[in-house]
Amino acid sequence: MIKFTNMLAAVAVSISGMAGATYAQDVTLKIGWTTADSESDPYAITAHKFAEALEEVSPGTFEVQFFPNNQLGDEKQMVEGLSFGTLDMGVITNAVVANLEPAFLLNDMPFLYSSSKQAHELLDGEIGMELMTKLETRGIVGLGFAESGFRNMLNNVRPVTTPEDIVGVKYRVMQNPVFVSMFQSLGGEAVPMAWGEVYTAVQQGTIDGLEIPIPVVKGNNFSDIVEYLSLTRHTYTTLELLISKRVFYKLDDDQQDAVRKAATLAIERQREVVRQNTENMIASLKQEGMEVNETEDPAAFRNLVGDVYEKFKPEIGAELFDRALNNLQ
Repeated sequence: MIKFTNMLAAVAVSISGMAGATYAQDVTLKIGWTTADSESDPYAITAHKFAEALEEVSPGTFEVQFFPNNQLGDEKQMVEGLSFGTLDMGVITNAVVANLEPAFLLNDMPFLYSSSKQAHELLDGEIGMELMTKLETRGIVGLGFAESGFRNMLNNVRPVTTPEDIVGVKYRVMQNPVFVSMFQSLGGEAVPMAWGEVYTAVQQGTIDGLEIPIPVVKGNNFSDIVEYLSLTRHTYTTLELLISKRVFYKLDDDQQDAVRKAATLAIERQREVVRQNTENMIASLKQEGMEVNETEDPAAFRNLVGDVYEKFKPEIGAELFDRALNNLQ
């Protein structure tokens, strides 16, 4: 059974709030995320695909309750809740997970993955499993890497076809040292800025552009105020599907197996939906008047960000980072 309910009901029945309780036949899992409950939202797609897959794998055993739009707190608060066992599940942005476990900074490295397929192979394999295992010491079980897609550059100065096109352009970036360092390496001017200020800053010309995934470009109507969208694919954005360790290990073996199988199925399906949605959104943005272009030589961009890799390698773990690079060559 898949059910959308409010927070009060969830608190009343949440398995994470029932300290020492034993499970009845049905297990209730509440899952939170910070964005809208939309058919095109990558976070929402992940949550719904998980619930659907869980019902397929173990019919009638689980009830999944959905909490979008920060109903269970922001992502930092949700990660804390997962660690303490006061929140069952969450779909969390990689950068926030990296604040808890720095090895996840690997996924934020610029121009690391040349394609979604390459990212999937790495993250579904030994290195992805190693990353997720590190979370168990933080009280969290990682179920897999869904995706929000690649981040791309958009601005009102010129299309980005070569690294030289970034030089001198003011880009809003997340308040994150990786993104600041990336734009500095490429010769751009990185302007850390809270998300709520960005649209007005672009309108007023305070900044020239920004870097975000395609669904965010479309969902926030940036085609109305930004001329150029360049498919730089500079950072592949993962969304981690997580469950509290305390909650997970209260499940019996069959239930744990069902949760893991459902997560694998859900992520496979979510990625395909995101791919299709992205293609459709790019076509729509072109129709709305944005000039969309590919870069000429992706390797030329990667060659300029080596200092970013060296700066963050110690936090990620040098051995893990080098193994990832070797696998991606």
